[in-house]
Amino acid sequence: MTKRGAGRGTTRQQRQVQTRHCLMRSAAKLFARHGLDGASIDDVAADAGFTKGAFYANFSSKEELFLAMLEERFSARLADIERVADGPAEDVEEQAREVGVDFARQLAGDPDWQRLFFEFATRAMRREPFRAELVERYRRLRDGITALFERRLRELGVESPLAPETLSLMTFAMANGFALERLLEPDDAPEDLFADMLVVLFAGVRALAAESSSAEPAATPHS
Repeated sequence: MTKRGAGRGTTRQQRQVQTRHCLMRSAAKLFARHGLDGASIDDVAADAGFTKGAFYANFSSKEELFLAMLEERFSARLADIERVADGPAEDVEEQAREVGVDFARQLAGDPDWQRLFFEFATRAMRREPFRAELVERYRRLRDGITALFERRLRELGVESPLAPETLSLMTFAMANGFALERLLEPDDAPEDLFADMLVVLFAGVRALAAESSSAEPAATPHS
């Protein structure tokens, strides 16, 4: 009896996961096409083949739906970066380039997502509760990148002149700047620009660390 009940519970859970996935997919399409305010909850539910009640059974608002989409994207992004970072420890610059190329490829494959992200980010600036929720998920991804940097620096035996948290923040700032440039002036921001930026950053970190470790303290004069 318990077993049968658990089976029914699992089936309901699977249906809910599928419903949420369909709603998020429809929302991404409609938000990109009509803008955040131009696509209503009714529109999203209808496009996904559900009622408005089904939407509210899964999300309390468009903002909450977007946060679920963001978590899904961030989780996939972190997994991609970790996969690249599992390569040989000495190939840091090559790994940085691969991460940059992957990011540019994702932007090119789904430009609507980046437009949607910036639209929601602008909305968050005017709505403090939503901003706090957005920042929480943003920092969660950044913390994951920071932990990855800490691990790689240990593997390389490198004393970075910059804290891993700072490296992570710099990487995010460059990624957002690159994404914005690609949206506004794609002809002036080539796809390999972000990869080049990452290579320069990490080559510079490695060079500064080597310079610091090779520097010897000044000799103390003997009396």
